[in-house]
This record gives sequence, structure tokens and C-alpha cells, in this order.
Amino acid sequence: MGACGQSSSSTTASTSEDKHIHFLYNFSTNSLDPHVDSSYVPLRAGITETLVRLDEEKLTIAPWLAKSWEGTDGQNWTIHLREDVTFQNGKKMDAKAVKASLERALTESTAVQNALKIDKMEADGYTLRISNTEPFPEFISELVNPNVSIIDVSEKDIVNKPVGTGPFALTSFVPGSRLELKRYDDYWDGAAKLNSVTFSFNEDANARSMALQSGQVDIVYRPEVESLEALKAQPGMKVESTETFRVHQMTMNMQRESLKDVNVRRAVDALIDRQEIVDTILLGYGEAAEGPFLPSLPFAPTYEKRPLSGPDAAVQYLQKAGYTLKDGKMQKDGKPLQFELLTYSARADLPLIAQVFQSDAKRIGIDVKIKQIEIPEEYMASNRDWDLATYSNLTSPRGDAGYYLNATYHPKGALNFSGAEEPELTKMIDKLNQTVGQKKRAVLAEQAADYVHENVINSFVLHPSTIVAYNDDKVKSWVTTRSEYYMITNQLDVK
Repeated sequence: MGACGQSSSSTTASTSEDKHIHFLYNFSTNSLDPHVDSSYVPLRAGITETLVRLDEEKLTIAPWLAKSWEGTDGQNWTIHLREDVTFQNGKKMDAKAVKASLERALTESTAVQNALKIDKMEADGYTLRISNTEPFPEFISELVNPNVSIIDVSEKDIVNKPVGTGPFALTSFVPGSRLELKRYDDYWDGAAKLNSVTFSFNEDANARSMALQSGQVDIVYRPEVESLEALKAQPGMKVESTETFRVHQMTMNMQRESLKDVNVRRAVDALIDRQEIVDTILLGYGEAAEGPFLPSLPFAPTYEKRPLSGPDAAVQYLQKAGYTLKDGKMQKDGKPLQFELLTYSARADLPLIAQVFQSDAKRIGIDVKIKQIEIPEEYMASNRDWDLATYSNLTSPRGDAGYYLNATYHPKGALNFSGAEEPELTKMIDKLNQTVGQKKRAVLAEQAADYVHENVINSFVLHPSTIVAYNDDKVKSWVTTRSEYYMITNQLDVK
């Protein structure tokens, strides 16, 4: 009878404990340090949050941990923080804590230093004052970056157990394998509907699809495209596809002798059969790219059609660069043209794109050696003994062109793996950084993108759709975002 008397609370607890979802992601990580982790797992898993976030409908910046801000001169900012936020260890998130978190991000990451351009900060209660080293009207939008997530820096093991302000606290982390998360009951925006979440990794797309089909997991990010029809046919299964701000590109190492010639770069570009790749590798889940930005974005240029493409066009460009086909080899001064092409398996379509390019290049006498790497950002930043790389990048995750142009083409850019140092382009980007107003910024962004296009500084292959499959009989309130930032939220639930 005593047990029956407690049945009401026991049932509530039991129901709550049963509210668990297993999410399977396509990138693994060995570190959860949000200030340097390039997979952004702490933010995606609902552990950390940033001062502002992207409003994906309006493509504008919206308040998050910061409730408002002012900066009339574009260089000196006053940020007003929410006063009801605590870290998952119960400590208050005030201006002093935010300042300490930003200082650590600046110390740990040169990329963050270059992106934020912070000169000094002052904390006063729940007000944070920040001065930039130069006028930088888009500074607030840079605070969307997951690498400037706000954490309690007084915690001892940030790499393995960061403490943030999000709806879920980390209970355990097995590097390269999984995270276990529990609901943080005092979350400022209302306790999560779920009691716990398993956030695991598998870089094999086929294995991810099989895990969902067998019921081992509830949500799969980027299942294998060949499995989508089978998944759709399975009772209770839902497949969602959405346009995102991502581009698959062929990154060109412009520090390599052969690729210093724009006609060689044009030949590489001409060899890429974009529509064929979309149709055969992505099975139509994407669109051919002409530039880095989706055509629907206001700062995407309208390109004229490429005058030349295909193997014959590639040969013509190479002839302009002084190459001839001799004994089945494309060569110059007796030296054959060869490329080392990097790729990685976490995005299953990239190795396939590399293989198609390798095959097409062979037909005109170019040998392409494919090299598999694990973490592209780390490898390309520290090694320069490669020519090309299939790489995937978010180009406008903040609803603005500035992020991608700065990161990818500015000499100080964190993702400038091509090694581009083009004074004219750098001048355009610097001017963009100091320009206020979306229309004026759009004009400058178009000019920069046109320069990249004309000089073939990287080649753009396609804009992939983000595909998510999940058990619709169980999962409630999942949202497939365009930015790919916001995944495990306090609204995610089970039916």
C-alpha cells in the first residue's frame, strides 16, 4: 500500500526518465573545448550557447544570452546580458564570467582573435563593454560563431567536460564515440522536455542509416543517400531535406607551382561536371554551384554561364598554360602534370566527388593521387604538400557574406587553406568589414565573390541539401536548420 501511495510521483519520475533520444552525428570529435572544436559539438549538443544566434527565417541576428546591444560608431559596443542565466554548475552568468570566457577564446584561438578584432573589454554587473581594434560594424554577427560559446572557465577539464549555459549538461564523454547528456533543470529558457540525450558519432554514412533502420538510434544526421528510399518506405520513418548555407568546393593550394597559373585552375574547374555529380552522387539532393553562396541569397552574384567546360575546354586551358599531351601524359617542359587530392570520409559524398574528378582528369593525361585525411582543417593548415582538396564549408551561417569571405580569402582567415594573398581581394574584404547597411554590404560581397570566380580561387561544386532521418513514431519537435548549428534543444521531445 505504501508503494501505491507513492505511485503518482514514481510514475512522473519514470515517465520523465524514459524521455530519452539517441542522436547520431556524422562527425566525430576528440575534444569538447568549444573555443577550438571545429565540429561545434558542444553547441549542437545543447551544452553551450552564444551571446546571439541566427534567426533562420529572417536571416538576421537575434538575442540569446545577450538581451540587447548598442554600438553606434561600429567600434565600441555595450552588450546587456540576460540576468536569469546560470551555468550548469549553478553559478551565475554575469558580465565578469562572459568576459573571462571570451578572453579564453581569444587566447586559445588565433582564428577567434582575427574574427572578433577585440581591443579591450570591461565587465560591470550584467553589462559588458567591448572595443574593437578598428571600426567593425558586423562585430555582433561574429558572436554567433560556436567557437565563442560562453562557458565557465573556472572548471578544470574544459576539453572533456565543458560547463555551459545550455539545456543539457554533460555527464560523460568518450572521445571519438559519444556524449551522454542530462537535462539541466534550472535552464533559463525552461527545462528541456527530454530527460537525457545520447549524442554519438559515426563517420560511415551506411552505418548511420543501418543504425536508424535497426532502431539503435532515433535521429540520424546525413544518412546515406542511397538508403533514403528504403528509409522512406519503412513505417514510422521520416526523411527531411532542407536547403542550407553550405557549399562543397574544390580547394586549390595556390602556393603550388602548377596552380599559380590561373589557366591550370580554370582547367581544374572545367573538369568538374557539377550537374552529373548532383544527379549521380547526391541523387538530386542538392544543386550545382556557380559560386560559394546560394543563388537565393541577396549577396550572391548573377554569373554568366561558363564559356568553356568539359574535358576539351580543360585541354584548351592547359594549352594556354603551356602544357601538351605527349605519350598519354599532360606535361610541360618534360614534367607531367600531377595532383595530390585530399578528401575525408565524414562527408560521404566528398570521396566520391574526388574519385569522379580523378577519373575525368585521367582521360586528359593528368594523374590524380587521392589521399584520405581525418580532420581537414588541421591537416590543410599544417601541411602544404597537396594540390587540391574536396572540402565542405558553411558560407553564410550568419546570414551575411562577411564570415566566409574573411575566413576563406583574407590572408589572416582561419580557413584560407588555398593560401590566397590577393591585395585587391583583401582590400575589398577590409572595406566590407567597415561597411554598414545590408545593401551596401551586398554590393561589396558580390564584387569579392566575382573576383574569386574570375580568378578561380577555389572551385565550387554544389550546394548539398542537409538530410535528416528519424523515427517519426517517437521523435517530436525536431527541426532541421539551415545553419546546422542548433540541434539538441529544450523543445526536442518524444511522443
